[in-house]
Amino acid sequence: MSLSLSRLSPLLLAFALAACDDAPRFTQAEPGEALSAGKATVQRTDRNAYSLPSANLSPERRVDFAVGNSFFRNPWVIAPSTTTARDGLGPLFNTNACQNCHVRDGRGHPPEPGNSNAVGMLVRLSIPDQPYLAKVIERLGVVPEPVYGTQLQDMAIPGVAPEGKVRVSYTQETVAFKDGHQVELRKPALQITQLGYGVMHPDTRFSARVAPPMIGLGLLEAIPEADLLANEDPDDRNRDGIRGRANRVWDDAQGKTVIGRFGWKAGQPNVNQQNVHAFAGDMGLTSTLQPNDDCTPAQTDCLAAPNGDGADGEKEVSDNILRLVTFYTRNLAVPARRDVGSPQVLAGKNLFYQAGCQGCHTPQFTTAADATEPELANQVIRPYSDLLLHDMGPGLADERTEFAANGQDWRTPPLWGIGLSETVSGHSQFLHDGRARNLLEAVLWHGGEAEAARNFVLTFNAEQRAALLAFLNSL
Repeated sequence: MSLSLSRLSPLLLAFALAACDDAPRFTQAEPGEALSAGKATVQRTDRNAYSLPSANLSPERRVDFAVGNSFFRNPWVIAPSTTTARDGLGPLFNTNACQNCHVRDGRGHPPEPGNSNAVGMLVRLSIPDQPYLAKVIERLGVVPEPVYGTQLQDMAIPGVAPEGKVRVSYTQETVAFKDGHQVELRKPALQITQLGYGVMHPDTRFSARVAPPMIGLGLLEAIPEADLLANEDPDDRNRDGIRGRANRVWDDAQGKTVIGRFGWKAGQPNVNQQNVHAFAGDMGLTSTLQPNDDCTPAQTDCLAAPNGDGADGEKEVSDNILRLVTFYTRNLAVPARRDVGSPQVLAGKNLFYQAGCQGCHTPQFTTAADATEPELANQVIRPYSDLLLHDMGPGLADERTEFAANGQDWRTPPLWGIGLSETVSGHSQFLHDGRARNLLEAVLWHGGEAEAARNFVLTFNAEQRAALLAFLNSL
């Protein structure tokens, strides 16, 4: 299949061209622009650029960071074990260490075609919403698949069957720029094999999710809620074609609905809960907020398996371990930008604004004075995200709802640090399922609210494409 500029909607292209008229013009770097995370920014460009503590973290607090890192990095084991502080893996799980998916705290990727080793990518499961399950939807955001739950777990402890394996295949689509340059995009298709507990519900929805980078999470958490909500425009009152809105999700600790910030569909409200659910779903580890193993009633061997809970009732991930891991993940630093004053980077920045990309990829916020971690308070940060949901069109749709997000909605991913992604993670795959093999492919998958921006990019010549990529790689 091929798509050329001549087939683009004139109205959408008009929107993009109109955006050019209002875009600012940058002739030099803005003050402090290189410090993406304010005073928390680190100066590092090697493969460990995502793994450092906030630059302004005190020596005393770096001890907790190091201990949290050890629980994030080192593997958990099956219970019972002499390693009591780190046992309880499973019964069902996807990996035995956080670091296996977030290699060097970076970005995961899908398995290669024909390979079912999906470390770094998981598959979310659900069935269509049912009105009589409103309470379940309020708490979980979805209706779980009745036998397999909300996540396919492809590994298990001895005596328990893994849920299944996933393979990814691709179909190709060619996109042509105005100057004739062609880019081949690949669209993934999932195949679930070796099902351990029988056939799935016929209306099961599947969504592949690669592990996102871990940098700057505490800073994103520290953006005042009012500042995020100020960017909501679900009815497009300003007629710019952008209809961002916050997801509304369940907060386990507070027992109420709040705005979502984390996850590909902004399905988690804070870093602590994101960690709790990752421990439970990805590694089968219980905690105070998720006290039961991730087994459905049909998985009797899973329910009967031993666990690593302490004799005193302490869960496999103790409150203290969770505190340390959350401290670590809140304080993973964002690396500084490079070449912010380069003429090519500035040209690319101008093109980014002319295309209207900043309509979703909000460049700048100031964190709250009362941030959970004092080092992260009152920082001018440049995440290039509004953390809101946007309709990205049918090309990226997974047809799976999650709280207030529908099948075409995705949270705007932060762009900070993206230029070092390949250095850190060892690959250049992007988007929620890793389908894009480079940044240009990622841009060309944008649709829906971002289609006008994408169509404007398709008018770029080789020099302009190189400038846009230079800007993105400087972030």
